[in-house]
Amino acid sequence: MVGGRVLDPGAFSARLTLEEPVETPDGQGGVERTFSPLASVWAHIEPVVARADEAAGALPVTVTHRIWLRRRDDVSGGTRLRKGARIFAVRAFRDPDETGRYTLCDCEEIKP
Repeated sequence: MVGGRVLDPGAFSARLTLEEPVETPDGQGGVERTFSPLASVWAHIEPVVARADEAAGALPVTVTHRIWLRRRDDVSGGTRLRKGARIFAVRAFRDPDETGRYTLCDCEEIKP
């Protein structure tokens, strides 16, 4: 039971790739950040909110999700999850019920 509800193991139906950031020197004192696959994981994705923020006359939409994973120790700041062309930047993560069974990631979907 998580947050007052039972999480069915069959709910982990989305296959995602956990990616870690890799920084390489760009030769001019900075770095170039790319992402490298770290693991393939089964997950449960819950859309949370979509909001529009007006910026420079445009109306970009930010979509956030809660992504449930079976417990992982390699999720950290800067990691992201990918489902095909969809990219989910991990903004925060936690053990939702402190039992060591799950990792709950608060993510923002990034439009490439």
